[in-house]
Amino acid sequence: MGASLNEIKQRIASTKKTSQITKAMQMVSASKLTKSEVASRSFQEYSSKIRSIVTHLVASQLNDLQMLDDFGNGESEVNDYHMMLKTRPVKKTGYIVITSDKGLVGGYNSSILKQTMTMMEDDHSSQEEFVLIAIGGTGADFFKARGINVAYELRGLTDQPSFDEVRKIVSTATTMYENEVFDELYVCYNHHINSLTSQFRVEKMLPISDLDPGEATSYEQEYILEPSEEVILDQLLPQYAESLIYGAIIDAKTAEHAAGMTAMKTATDNAQTIINDLTISYNRARQGAITQEITEIVAGAAALE
Repeated sequence: MGASLNEIKQRIASTKKTSQITKAMQMVSASKLTKSEVASRSFQEYSSKIRSIVTHLVASQLNDLQMLDDFGNGESEVNDYHMMLKTRPVKKTGYIVITSDKGLVGGYNSSILKQTMTMMEDDHSSQEEFVLIAIGGTGADFFKARGINVAYELRGLTDQPSFDEVRKIVSTATTMYENEVFDELYVCYNHHINSLTSQFRVEKMLPISDLDPGEATSYEQEYILEPSEEVILDQLLPQYAESLIYGAIIDAKTAEHAAGMTAMKTATDNAQTIINDLTISYNRARQGAITQEITEIVAGAAALE
């Protein structure tokens, strides 16, 4: 019985140490989540402003393209408009899949990877029909283990990634689209809703199709464009597309920190439940040992009478 008591005490002590670690990790994730939410809100202000400017500049092109689509006019007429706004026949599809580099984030990665695989299997008959870009080591390793080629990967992002950190991969994605390596680009990631909930999203980034010409702001005087509208759009539209991808990365990072906080809270709660159960077992075993000792003493005293 003594050995059993010592074993239970050791299990209680080790579980308490584990609980302290998971509690500390929960607090760290909560701090990271707060910072990510602030960064996400700041980015939304920038995103709203650049969207307003881009929509204003391309409103006429968007209206014309919509009319061409509605009336089915030829490709020759569409060639006058910026390539990032035009829909072209899809020979290959590009996917950017955003996961974490490490574990301890609950079902965050499995949710993204499972649904992305299901989507690609449903939409494509072979790997020749899509190009994969992975942000995060978990996703890159997952696809490589299944024999899926990863055209480009990025690992080791900081907890609050700056645009400079992701500049190369997002500019590579837009350049691949411009060079017709693929004809449309989607980003697959978990969208942050709140600290307990995230939602798998697949957002079309290229061609740029989320702009509504009805949102264009009217001014008493139009912008004075220098050197020309075409040159400005050649610079501005790729930057806008890159900002959309960067926004998805920030959103995904926020969801990752929320998932890590929730996972560590669950682990801490489970550890406390185990400690409570072990404490009850320890008290019962200790009470049994005391009862047995009293019984032996009484029996010994009775034998001496």
